[in-house]
Amino acid sequence: MSAWTAKMVTIFPEMFPGPLGHSLAGTALEKGIWALETVDIRDFASDKHRSVDDAPFGGGPGMVMRPDVVDAAVTYAKEGRNAKASTPDLPFIYLTPRGRPLDQKRVAELAAGPGMIVLCGRFEGVDQRVLEAQGAEEISLGDFVLSGGEPAALVMLDACLRLLPGVMGKGASLEEESFERGLLEYPHYTRPQEWQGRTVPEVLTSGHHEKIAAWRKSQAEEITRERRPDLWAARERN
Repeated sequence: MSAWTAKMVTIFPEMFPGPLGHSLAGTALEKGIWALETVDIRDFASDKHRSVDDAPFGGGPGMVMRPDVVDAAVTYAKEGRNAKASTPDLPFIYLTPRGRPLDQKRVAELAAGPGMIVLCGRFEGVDQRVLEAQGAEEISLGDFVLSGGEPAALVMLDACLRLLPGVMGKGASLEEESFERGLLEYPHYTRPQEWQGRTVPEVLTSGHHEKIAAWRKSQAEEITRERRPDLWAARERN
């Protein structure tokens, strides 16, 4: 069985695997549970300066990544060095603030598949024509702007990797995390039982599993209502 594969199309391949080369994700990478490939966009530039961007039509600040250069890099990521290495069925994702918000449902879908190809934009963005030609799925991590797509790609990749079998270990802990049931996660406590005058809720030390489960559920519901009314409203509708 082939490893779940992440292909990063970027002008900074040295940024990967970054933090994902450590801890559980790093161990899983060493074990071959997942595989990482990077494609340097600058390798597909046609001039001696390895230029990947140009001024935008219509004027305005900044530069835009060229469609011809990006297209060549993405095509290489999809097709590989030969026909046997071709992976045209991998989802092709472009991370952008204008994309559809990433949620746990989409993360789970990506983790259940063979992997993904991620285009990491820079400058003012990527020429729209290559996104359309390559069938990019545009995804956003939130209503904010980063200096480039690489940090966002690492976040999305981390979210997917931890769902792969053999990476995290205990499946039960994943089921109780935020968003898995349409709720934010309940609070956690550990030793010491009393710290700086603050004590652990009595129910958690009672040993009564049904009461503990009920307390955790009520806490998750209360936190979700207060902090994410959008999630609570969606849960109510369903």
